[in-house]
Amino acid sequence: MSGVDILGYVAGLLTAFTFLPQVIKTWKTKSAKDVALAMFVIAFTNQILWLAFGVLREDPVIIITNAVMLCMTGLMISLKLKYNHK
Repeated sequence: MSGVDILGYVAGLLTAFTFLPQVIKTWKTKSAKDVALAMFVIAFTNQILWLAFGVLREDPVIIITNAVMLCMTGLMISLKLKYNHK
């Protein structure tokens, strides 16, 4: 594995967990009133496109990063829908 590969995996890992603090906060407080649903819907769509791009390019960094991001974003959307009433 080259230095460029390592850089890509580290950057991908950090990117993949961008939404983790928001997911944890929403989960703990059971409140999503200050979370913009539109942002996460746009991000979810973005991750689908990047994931498809990564698959077509056969690039594991892009695939892994966006698969994790897709899960985080999907979880955040579901939490927003679940706790939106509070």
